[in-house]
Amino acid sequence: MSTIITRVLGEGFRVFFLFAGLYGLFAGGAWGLWLIMQTGAIPYQDTTYSMAPSMWHGHEMIFGYATAALGGFFLTAVPNWTGTPDARARFIALAAGLWLVGRSAMWFSASLSPWLVAGLDLAFVPILAAKIATQLIRRPKPQNMVFLILLSLIWVANLMMHLEWTAVTDDTLQAGLRAGLLTLCGMIAILGGRITPAFTRNAMKRAGVTEAAWPVSHTMLERSSLVLALLLPLVTLFSTDSVLTGVLALALGVAQAVRLSQWRGGWAFRQPLLFALHLALGMLCFGLILWGLAVLGYGSEIGALHVLGIGCVGGMTLAVMTRAGLGHSGRELVAPKPAVVAYGAIAVAALIRWLGTGLGTEYMTAMLVADGLWICALGLYLIAMWSALTGPRAARG
Repeated sequence: MSTIITRVLGEGFRVFFLFAGLYGLFAGGAWGLWLIMQTGAIPYQDTTYSMAPSMWHGHEMIFGYATAALGGFFLTAVPNWTGTPDARARFIALAAGLWLVGRSAMWFSASLSPWLVAGLDLAFVPILAAKIATQLIRRPKPQNMVFLILLSLIWVANLMMHLEWTAVTDDTLQAGLRAGLLTLCGMIAILGGRITPAFTRNAMKRAGVTEAAWPVSHTMLERSSLVLALLLPLVTLFSTDSVLTGVLALALGVAQAVRLSQWRGGWAFRQPLLFALHLALGMLCFGLILWGLAVLGYGSEIGALHVLGIGCVGGMTLAVMTRAGLGHSGRELVAPKPAVVAYGAIAVAALIRWLGTGLGTEYMTAMLVADGLWICALGLYLIAMWSALTGPRAARG
């Protein structure tokens, strides 16, 4: 057991991708249990957290599950970008401990001071940002430094939620929640826009596909998407329902759809590990357009937010965690069958959750089905990746 713990804490992707899977499973289960209690199928029990269950659910998916996935990704990718040494096990253990303490504080917040909860929950992202900043400064490329801005926005969005929970403000909770989600979407637009065409191009090259058929990116469109990906969450911090916010979301959704249409997703369908990236970006386009329209008064905002949260963030985190976990543990870059099913389950969950907003009396059923699919997807991810995340590196043949 001590060997496994030492191994898991020895590399950032191991502990944080493992925590993301386990916590995603736990948080989905806790939410589903609360939903079942609302139906009267089981007796109602008071929650151990102080905030409304829907707010705990939203907060923990964005600032709990997703930040664990970010931690694993950045602690693994940034040393490769900069040529700097990987974080030491001591730091990884500290960062993982802070993340875990934050999750525990949120879960038991009904018994704790809201100021203590805020302090514990807000501690992880600054530590992560400070660490990768010391690495990025060695090779301060703008395309990489931008992620420090986005991490700062995530922290500010989380702070805004806690400011209302500590009664410092009375109207920052919803803006913080939405800004946090849209910051994650901005990261996905930028990072996904970098790795998806690159990985697809590399796969097509290995397969002998002629260069004329490779993914294409246009400089002006890439720059416009970058600006929109930064502006949208920033504007949302100050206004969640303005015409400007809706227009920015629509613009980013359309721009991303145009980009994605040129990245050969049809060809990538043959490789699930690769197609999962395209699928998550498709959910990003769809969700942003839906949310932009909802802000302007057309359609369900809650449904659109769940397309972004489940389909885009959930789908992209599973895609990246499986690919990075396999690659950095020395395994072949082929999605295990349980992971392939998980990719599909996440996408279907997002669509059911979106469609469920218009089902009236069947809305609760749709939420339960979507939550069940999320739980299945995270469980399948853990089954698929357990040996890669906890076992020794595979020897390359």
